Amino acid sequence: MEVTLLFMTFLVLLLVGVPIAFSLGIASLAYLLLEGISLTIVPQRMYAGIDTFVLLCIPGFVLAGNLMNVGNITEHIVRFCNALMGHIRGGLGLANVGGSMIFGGISGTAVADAASIGSVMIPGMAKSGYDKPFAAAVTAASSTIGPIIPPSVPMIIAGSLTGVSVGRMFLAGAVPGLLLGVALMITAYLIAVRRRYPKGERVPLLQLLREARTAFWALLMTGIILYGIIGGFFTPTEASIVASLYALVVGMYVYKGLTWRKLPGILSDTVLTSSALLLLVGLANLFGWILTSQQIPQMVADVILTISDNPIVVILILNLILLFVGAFMETIAALIILFPALLGVATGVGMDPVHFAVMAVLNLMIGLTTPPVGVCLFVVSGIGNLPMLTVARAILPFLACNLAVLLLVAYVPAISLWLPNLIMGQ
Repeated sequence: MEVTLLFMTFLVLLLVGVPIAFSLGIASLAYLLLEGISLTIVPQRMYAGIDTFVLLCIPGFVLAGNLMNVGNITEHIVRFCNALMGHIRGGLGLANVGGSMIFGGISGTAVADAASIGSVMIPGMAKSGYDKPFAAAVTAASSTIGPIIPPSVPMIIAGSLTGVSVGRMFLAGAVPGLLLGVALMITAYLIAVRRRYPKGERVPLLQLLREARTAFWALLMTGIILYGIIGGFFTPTEASIVASLYALVVGMYVYKGLTWRKLPGILSDTVLTSSALLLLVGLANLFGWILTSQQIPQMVADVILTISDNPIVVILILNLILLFVGAFMETIAALIILFPALLGVATGVGMDPVHFAVMAVLNLMIGLTTPPVGVCLFVVSGIGNLPMLTVARAILPFLACNLAVLLLVAYVPAISLWLPNLIMGQ
């Protein structure tokens, strides 16, 4: 009865538009009061949820993304991608995906990617003759690459839940992220050819080299982060600070979009975003503790394994669960609540924890572009001043592309495990 109340309260609050963090907290509070459990458990479980060293890198990567946006780093990434691919039919769509691949490899968050790339590319593509719903759809779809290509905030959360090396998980996301980017480019190109979208003039080699030189400092950031973590020079948390300092120096002294006067606003935005994320982590941990105390994860595992113990069927069921939850719940909350329970099922049928983590994050990223709670859809709809249903229809081909890549990642473990095994050993 109490568990039913927990879920019903949570779902009703979500449906009436209460933010996910408060929905989790209020539902948990209702359960504790009904059960007569001391409310001292609330701060204890919230603190336990955020008392992990690796989570300190979340504010660092959020700050790095904010510094990039204000410091004109995003603009230089987009200009380089446009110079490289703008002469192809639908080249601005390809540049949009390419920009997301590069930007996502620095910020690690899909929403930041959709907002920063979208604010530049959606108006630019519309002005160049592209349908605005297409521009918004390709922006939202490509934003899902950000948390797959390292660094990745959801990967950090998953690593903190399991104790798996975050560096290994970062590497595991590299090949699936590149595969997803290439698949989205192919989809965008095919749509562009069918609709006869414009193509630009081929950029002279000298200008291309000039754009590459100006974008070099932005591109170098991802290399520094990855090489530093893999080479053992710094931890993921330290890498986030290095990324922030690097973005500050490059934005202020190389691209000169940053000024000291802008820093208080950037820091304020970073504090607000990071506080919201960590509050969500803490309240989701409380919700997850209640589920664990009621043995809900074991019940879920038992139900799945009673349906089938065939690894192919079980992996398909896991994907369906994650896709469904991702369409309704924020990524980090879904990871904290579901990941430990489903990880036990996945490892029970022979999946590597790192492989499962990549699959789970990719599922939940796809959820960011599906109604009714597709946050990235809301972001690009706002930028493009479009109804969300219009963007949701336009994104369907890209959604099919993402699902195809998801199935490849789910059923071909080498896509995720080859690179970490190669560099860090098995």
